[in-house]
This record gives sequence, structure tokens and C-alpha cells, in this order.
Amino acid sequence: MPRSRHPDKDIEAALRFAEERGWWLRIGGSHAWGRIYCPYNDKECRCGEFCVVSIWSTPRNPANHARALRRVVENCIREQ
Repeated sequence: MPRSRHPDKDIEAALRFAEERGWWLRIGGSHAWGRIYCPYNDKECRCGEFCVVSIWSTPRNPANHARALRRVVENCIREQ
């Protein structure tokens, strides 16, 4: 079953970028639109500090939020 799309195109592109690299998405939550989870959630991966990232539905600046999501995925120790 396909997941629902994020309303902002930049954030949706960042989510697809993360999913292509193995990160998985859980939609819903308390205040966030969803969360992305690192597939390597272990102690070597920055102690799990950045292994979960919240995705906001209406951030103040969607382009900056999308860049931040990409940056977290790109800076994963397992990706380098």
C-alpha cells in the first residue's frame, strides 16, 4: 500500500531521497506529520542521536526543512 504524500513538494522529494537510502517512514504522531527512522539504529551510528527525525507538516520554511532532512540522511555514518 503506497504511503500518503507530504503536501510540500520539497519535503516529499527529501522523503523519497531518504527512502531510497533505506530510511523508513512512520506517518502520524503527536505534533509531527511523521518521522523517518535510520535503518542502522545502533551505537556506532552517532549513539542513536540522529536516528529519528520528525517531519513537520507546515514548517515555517519548507525548503530549509527539506534541506535539513537530506542533511541528516547524508551525514549518517553508515552512508559515508
